[in-house]
Amino acid sequence: MTKREDIRNVAIIAHVDHGKTTLVNQLLENSDTLDERAHLDERAMDSNDLERERGITILSKNTAVNYKGTRVNIMDTPGHADFGGEVERIMTMVDGVVLVVDAYEGTMPQTRFVLQKAFEAGKTPIVVVNKIDKPAARPMEVVDEVLDLFIELGADEDQIEFPVVYASAMNGTSSYSADPAKQEKTMAPIFDAIIENVPAPEDNKDEPLQFQVCMLDYNDYVGRIGIGRIFRGSISVGDQVTLNKLDGTKKNFRVTKLLGFLGLDRVEIDHAEAGDLIAVSGMEDIYVGETVTDTEVQEAFPPLRIDEPTLQMTFMTNNSPFAGREGKFVTARQIEERLKYELHTDVSLRVEDTPEPDQWIVSGRGELHLSILIENMRREGFELQVSRPEVIIREIDGIKQEPFESVQIDTPEEYQGSVIDSLNQRKGQMLDMVNEGRGTVRLNYLVPARGMIGYGTQFVTMTHGYGIMNHSFDSYQPLINAEIGGRRNGSLVSTETGKATTYGIMNVEDRGTIFVHPGTEVYEGMVVGENAREEDIDVNIVRAKNLTNVRSATKDQTATIKEPRVLNLEQSLEFMDDDELCEVTPETVRVRKRILNKSERARYNKRKKKAEN
Repeated sequence: MTKREDIRNVAIIAHVDHGKTTLVNQLLENSDTLDERAHLDERAMDSNDLERERGITILSKNTAVNYKGTRVNIMDTPGHADFGGEVERIMTMVDGVVLVVDAYEGTMPQTRFVLQKAFEAGKTPIVVVNKIDKPAARPMEVVDEVLDLFIELGADEDQIEFPVVYASAMNGTSSYSADPAKQEKTMAPIFDAIIENVPAPEDNKDEPLQFQVCMLDYNDYVGRIGIGRIFRGSISVGDQVTLNKLDGTKKNFRVTKLLGFLGLDRVEIDHAEAGDLIAVSGMEDIYVGETVTDTEVQEAFPPLRIDEPTLQMTFMTNNSPFAGREGKFVTARQIEERLKYELHTDVSLRVEDTPEPDQWIVSGRGELHLSILIENMRREGFELQVSRPEVIIREIDGIKQEPFESVQIDTPEEYQGSVIDSLNQRKGQMLDMVNEGRGTVRLNYLVPARGMIGYGTQFVTMTHGYGIMNHSFDSYQPLINAEIGGRRNGSLVSTETGKATTYGIMNVEDRGTIFVHPGTEVYEGMVVGENAREEDIDVNIVRAKNLTNVRSATKDQTATIKEPRVLNLEQSLEFMDDDELCEVTPETVRVRKRILNKSERARYNKRKKKAEN
């Protein structure tokens, strides 16, 4: 079988923050693709604000570069396990993977997660040891770690003989030598390793068409756009083709537009052949995993596996006393339309209606997956409320099962006892404990996913910010019949509506941690702090100091209060308890009680306790 030597299709995979997106930037800069006048932003592949701010890749994106007459299609994959559905589908589009590993940190959990998907799909690996210029870099040890990981993940003999390139993406340098002094201002070693090692696609353009949709995009003008790879045959604008649907039905349609990729742009093309990565529009209800074929020879691929959601939250319209003040989109219809719009492109998301007209159950792959959707909606001008995340319990072979997460923690030795104790309380099983030297310990655990909800804040406090934690979905296992996780401390709940005062805060701050500054507007039932004890306490933080005509001996002393801990969206979702909601607006994130009125809440809790007994 002849090969298309003019094309290579690769995915770049790495753990969060190991420099993958910066490396793609350098490959673009060092190729023969960009106009000399073109200026690349830093992290140009991370196209939305959230990706740039958090330094993570959320959506897989593709770019293509020309290098010495070869078109190299590069897929930039998400490193976080919440976006595992994206990673798995990308593996069907490429023939090789470039694994980027930090020269100091070495292999990390999300490296393992993405790499396993690559090996399962039989892809050829190339290893790039990045950040070689770090003072604490240990490149040879890191290569040994990578080899150990390859063996552990069941790599075959060919995959274990991987080429290694050492680079500093930040400086735009690379070489085949582990010596930082031998770095050169070029990306040629990486390009050469890709062209020499990654298999070229088969040249079977004369056979009947087979194009599988691996990703979706959407725009209001042309509707859904199917992105994928042509595995066989060719396609041209104006062709009559057949869409083989997942449910077995078939639909004929005419190709109205084809898009190819070059640099960071999509370019309109008239024709594409086997091995090309393209986008096709013209079919409104095209979906991931479906196959576009010749109308005469309708051979569909097996459907792609899409990761099922493991976590769900209730989204609802905002009904707090401050509803409608800050948002542009506040009605049930607007929120429902926005959630349904998200389903056009996010195939791991599920949205279900509930008996209540203004509530929806939204299921996703994890806390990060759902919090990014909420944050995007907030920035677009939506106001809404969400409930505490809950794991999705499934019945498998007649046994109730819950999701478990693989957790890897690096912590200074002095905090390891507290971390181990906290994970044991959350029913975690220790798999491994390794003393890393340099005063740090690495712990590997298997923990029920519900035990990880809200654990992040506790972990940061416990390790004084020095601990590093990574966790990703592992498997469904039999349900543990016990209370796991949840918040230990109660809330400080406002009894009044008004503006928080310095005097009011001073009177209650010894009860726990305050979440609001003086002058912040609060309402009855809003959570304004965390109690130092387990129960909730009702507090009045809008109280003003009574004025008297008696001169105080301390009158000239200025009232001082502690700096409040203002919660962001993710911290609010972690902090929430079952009887609380998170109110999200473009300006503010507030935690509130479901029942705002103090006496109604007390009556409800009394009835609940009675029913439980």
